Formats: sequence, structure tokens, C-alpha cells
Amino acid sequence: MMKVNRLGVLCLSFGMALSMGGAAQAEDNGVVEMGYFDWSDALFTSHVVEYIVTEKMGKEVEMIKADPAAVYQAVGSGDIDFHTDAWLPDTHADYYAKVAENVVSLGPIYTHARLGWAVPSYVPESELSSIEDLKSEEVREKLDGKIIGIGPGAGLTRLSKKAMEAYGLKEAGYQLVISSGSGMAAATKRAIDNEDWVVATTWSPHWMFGRWDLRYLKDPKGVLGSIERADVLARKGFYREFPDVYEMLDRMTIPIADVQAGMDVGERKSYEEAARQYVENHPKLVNYWITGEQAE
Repeated sequence: MMKVNRLGVLCLSFGMALSMGGAAQAEDNGVVEMGYFDWSDALFTSHVVEYIVTEKMGKEVEMIKADPAAVYQAVGSGDIDFHTDAWLPDTHADYYAKVAENVVSLGPIYTHARLGWAVPSYVPESELSSIEDLKSEEVREKLDGKIIGIGPGAGLTRLSKKAMEAYGLKEAGYQLVISSGSGMAAATKRAIDNEDWVVATTWSPHWMFGRWDLRYLKDPKGVLGSIERADVLARKGFYREFPDVYEMLDRMTIPIADVQAGMDVGERKSYEEAARQYVENHPKLVNYWITGEQAE
């Protein structure tokens, strides 16, 4: 089992591929190469896949961490084999459109995902239940004019910027604070510890919903999208090289409640431990994913 951060190598390979007029291709070295983002849901599903492929299927896995755009580009160019966190049809639409002709979707690893802006439940719904309510001067003052965001390359950030425009929040005195997934969670925790008001850009599944009592603000304009799914995207040709891994991924689905619980374990302990626990606690399910045979 090998874990490497190859973002610099990926970028170099992209440059070489462009200069040569063609796409880089994953080496036929018997190693399963999986890209992933530093997002809590991707960390859990990616580590579950890695644990199964290494511990249950006996193959070597190289995990390659990069930002979403680089991971999509690497799968599309054939530089890595797959990733497990293609949020479709809306959140990652821009990333997907650039590589759609060169990738294969193996279907969702989980469903009923969503994006949104969330507040702690102690914030009265009578004062703040919708994004429209943010334009109230009293609400803006309690929030210090801030919407707590995540990373600049995230699909949620792109949609949140659209929401800022659609609801006229810049004119109302708000700023979208660009941070990171962990930075957003830390800011939410600080606010909750002090029972301050906070609006966080977030998503489900997320470990925060298991730890704190949060609710989504209504989005009457539908800017932040609706129900989504997280697909596994593989490079073309992956099936021919790793048919057993491809078929396992094709059968693999995890209920969103299990994903969320696993993410909480990952945040409290480690994602390696969360993956080990989930796989070892679901032997019949994992056996079906690997073999396609239903246990009696």
C-alpha cells in the first residue's frame, strides 16, 4: 500500500502531454492509481475503496491528492485511474464537461447529496429561515456581514458566488469568506461554542450534521441546486486493465447516513480507521461488491 501526493507530478505530466500534442496515460504497472480531494466525504469513500482493494483484493493502490480540477483533468487525460467524488449533475458540472468524452461513469457511490447554506438550530427560524432573510439589516449585523465559505476551487464556492449575486447580498453588505473545508468547520465550531450566529456554506453528507444541530436555509431561487449524487469516474481503458476493481466499484454503493457516520469517525480518529471499521463491520456487503454474489 502506497500513498503519495503527486500534485506537482500531475501538473508536470499535463504540461508534457500538451507539449507533445497528446494526453498522458496511466502507466501499466499493476498499481491502481486513485485521485482524491481533501474533502471529508471524498476522504471517507476513497479510503474505503483503498482498504478494500489492498486488504481484500490484494492489489497495490497509489492515492493521489490534488484539488478537484486537477483530479478531473488527470482522470480525463488517463494519468490516473479514477476518483470517487463526482458531484453531479450540478456541483461539478464545469469539471465534468471538460472531460466527459474521455471518462466513464460507474454510477453513484452514494445518493441524496445536497449543497446549501446552513445555520445552527438556535438561530430563530422566525428571523432567518431563507437566504432572502439575510438582507435584513438586523440579521446582517448578527452575522457580521459574513458568509463562511470553503476553498476557491470548489463547485460549492462557484454556486455560492452565484447566490451572492442572485440574492443581492453584496449590495446588502455581505462578503463570501473564502477559506477551506476545515476552515469553514472551525469557524462554525467557534460560533456554536459561543452561541453566535453563523452561516456556513456546506453540504450533505458532512460530519458536522452528526455533531451539531444544523439546518439548511431555504433557497427559493434554486441557485445552489437540488439533490445530487457522487459518481465514480474512471478513465477509458481502466476496465481492460483492472476488470475486478472496475466491477467492484460498479457494484459499490454506501447509504448516505453511513457515509456521514464514517466521516465523523474519520474526523475524530482517522480516515484510515474509519474505512477499516466500515469494511470489517460489513463483510457480507463488501463480499457482494467484490464478487457480485449475494450472501445467504
